[in-house]
This record gives sequence, C-alpha cells and structure tokens, in this order.
Amino acid sequence: MSLTRRDFARKSAITGAGVALAGSVGALATAPNALAATDTESAGEEAAHAHGGVGYGPLIADPDGILALPAGFKYRIITYSGRTKLESGEFTPSNHDGTSTFDGPRGTTLLVNNHELAGPRAQWPHPVPLTEGLVYDPAAAGGCTVVEVRPGGKVAEWVGIAGTATNCAGGNTPWGTWLTCEETEDKTGTNGFTKDHGYVFEVDPSDRRANHNPKPIKALGRYAHEAVVIDPKRGHAFLTEDAATPNGLLYRWTPPEDFCHGHGKLRTLADDAGTLQAFKCFDSGGKFVDDLSRATRIGTVYGVDWVDVPDRDAKTVSVRKQFGAGEITRARKLEGMWWADGGTYIVSSFARAESPVQHDGQVWFYDPKRRTLTLKVLLGVNPDPSKDGAFDGPDNITVSPYGGLVIAEDGEGVQHLFGATDSGRTYPIARNDLNIGTEEEPEFSEFTGVTFSPDGGTLFANIQTPGIMLAITGPWKRQKRG
Repeated sequence: MSLTRRDFARKSAITGAGVALAGSVGALATAPNALAATDTESAGEEAAHAHGGVGYGPLIADPDGILALPAGFKYRIITYSGRTKLESGEFTPSNHDGTSTFDGPRGTTLLVNNHELAGPRAQWPHPVPLTEGLVYDPAAAGGCTVVEVRPGGKVAEWVGIAGTATNCAGGNTPWGTWLTCEETEDKTGTNGFTKDHGYVFEVDPSDRRANHNPKPIKALGRYAHEAVVIDPKRGHAFLTEDAATPNGLLYRWTPPEDFCHGHGKLRTLADDAGTLQAFKCFDSGGKFVDDLSRATRIGTVYGVDWVDVPDRDAKTVSVRKQFGAGEITRARKLEGMWWADGGTYIVSSFARAESPVQHDGQVWFYDPKRRTLTLKVLLGVNPDPSKDGAFDGPDNITVSPYGGLVIAEDGEGVQHLFGATDSGRTYPIARNDLNIGTEEEPEFSEFTGVTFSPDGGTLFANIQTPGIMLAITGPWKRQKRG
C-alpha cells in the first residue's frame, strides 16, 4: 500500500520531528576538514583530542608510494593489473571497481571484483579474458574476476563473467552471490557490440559452473546501473543509476508474488517479471521534492512513493527520460549502496550545475518499513580538493563491523578511504599515494570496492587505475561516538 503525502505529513506532526531516525549509524554530520589527514604526529594528536579520539591517528606516507596508513597498519597487494596473473595465464584485468567478499571452502576468502572497462575491447591492454562459456558479448572488455585468498596468503584468480561492459559497482545477495552492474546504455552496434548492454548479471563465486552461459537479468531494467542491494525480508531489489542530463533515479524492483530468491533463480525470470519502479519523494508538508540535492540539513526526512517504469528495457527512450517533471525525484551520481540496519544506505557522490543545489556528497538511509529516506551524511563543497585533509565525492560504501561507515573517495584531488562514526565524526583510514599524473599535475585514482572480510579482520579496497586490489590489516577497534 502506498504511503501518501497526507499520511506522511500526519505522522510527522505526531512525532514533532518527522519519522524517527533508523539504523545504528545515526545522523552523520560531516564537512571539509572535519578531521585532517596529515603526516605529522602533532597534528594527528591535536585532531584526535579535538574529536574525541576517533579514528586511528595520522596517516604515514608510504615509502613505496602506494598507500598511506596510520601507525600499526599495513597493506598487502592481492592483485595488480598487468603484473599478477589469472589461473589461465593472462594478466589480471585493469580498472578494478565494485567488490564483495564471501566465505570460501577450507578457510579461504573469495572476492568477486568488477572491472569497469568501457568502449571497444581493443583499446584496453588488459581486458577481461574471453573464457569459453563465460562470455556474454565477445566485443565487450569488462566483466568480473573471482579472487581466492587462501590461508597462508596464496592467491588464485579466475574469470567469473566476461564480455560485459563498464562493470561498475553491484552488490552481494543474501544467498551468497554477486550482482554485477553495467554502467552503460550502449546498444548493439555501438563500439562494435553484438548485444545490448546496461543490465545486471549474477556471478556465483563458489560454483564456476553456475556462471556458464551468462544471461542478463532484464527484469531489473536496462540503464546506467551503479549498485544494487536485496532486501532479505521482502525480496525487493533496490538499484542506483549514475547518469546525468537528466539526473539519474533510485529504483525498486518487486518480485512476482510466487517468486522465491535463491541460487540461479534470478536468471529464470521473464524479461518483464515483477514490477520496476522509480522513487518519488515529498517532504513533511507533502511538497514534492524534485532532486535530492535540495536537502541541506542532516536528519532531513522524506517520504517515498514508487512510480511504475513504462519501458524497463529502454527500447527507444532511456528509462530516466520516460518521466516528466513532477513525476519522480532525481539525484546526481547515485553510487554505492549497502544493506544494513534494516534498510539500505545510498550514496549521491556530488552535485554540480546539473543539480538545484551543489554539494560534495550525501549518504542517505532508506527505511523500507517506514517508507522514508533520511539524510545521514552531507559533505560541503570542498574548496580545494588538491589539499589533503578534506573529503569529497563518496562512492563505494560499506558498514563497518567496528561502527559507522567506511567510504571510498572518488573526488577531484587527493583520494582517501575514510570513516564516519555514529555521531558524525570523520577520520582518515588510508590515502592513495600512487600518482598516475605528472609531478606538475598530480592525479590520484579513485578508491573502489571497499569491503571487509567475513571475519572483519581485513579491509579490502581497490585503486581503480591501474587496477590494484589491496588488503589492509591492523589494530581495528570499535569507534567511539566522538
């Protein structure tokens, strides 16, 4: 049953402050320079004292020029594009992106790693190899690899799916598989492609045979997919779209009444199975909200309705362009998602001229029970991204077993992994020291694929370019509220 504007306004009046905030993360109020990431001990001590001792202290520059970490932490390179090799002998593909971990056999950890490779296959020196039986479109360069980290440190890697395009983020499922998302709308003929792209595919890290003859899950729609989560209680899929002109949408897919999730079940769905809808928000006064950038205060709560998508396969018109003004709510760069606390955290990476209000990052929490969307994190516009000490452009995200969030930065300058506590304090966890630009014009590749090992002891993350998977270990601790 739809939550109407009248219902939402009535509930807000009763509570006096909107629907109560849900989730253990709480309202995370962050801003540039909330906690500077410096290489000096004195600055680190001063910041820690000022912010209640949150985080792990200052970052120490890496003599190898890859990853700066706090004292007591260390990293290990798991895969490195063009250097490490797959079981089949080809080099690890480049452009690491969304990643998730799974318990493997005999104490191993399995990771599925997206490779965000767009355009013609020939332009990439290290595309995902076209492994027989695992190819969707032989003209496309992207896909996923499965990485196995064995006790003692030995690593193995093989192809999970090949011949897909621009595999950006995605999401794990309650039944232990990975949903990889194509962030593109390219159709047959574009870039020499032999099939349409812009779909979600399922990859099983534990059963190689299950990945044969890849089939897109067309019921989830064809658009510039970013991330996806599955509601384990209701079975809904929530999906983000990273697109502009016009800005993208948040989607909800409701399965057919007789459908039961499980291994291999999604690929059995008819192309039009279930209902795909886009979100429509309104404030506590019942006023329609056209774009999420309108929210400028932590704790802002919107009610959410869902509007049916006319043509989910976008045969002639992109899905996000099938709606007129006033029909749905938009947001710029809807990126990472993570299911926790009975709902999903959703990132809007930044907003610029294409949005009503500018910001350098939002994190929202959608509560499916209350049908509300609450602003948890708001990053003000970073005045100088080239300087270390401020965070901007959140992208991939995970909920930490030590409290709060861990966020991968995809900003304009220095790139970090950073944390945000329950009370809203931010702190650095790592900094990318690998300069892929020049000394005169340094450029630091974005962090992606942030995810903890199943036992919580290792934080995995990627540097997208050239494509490096890293395992970070150290004295993790429960974060204070600050």
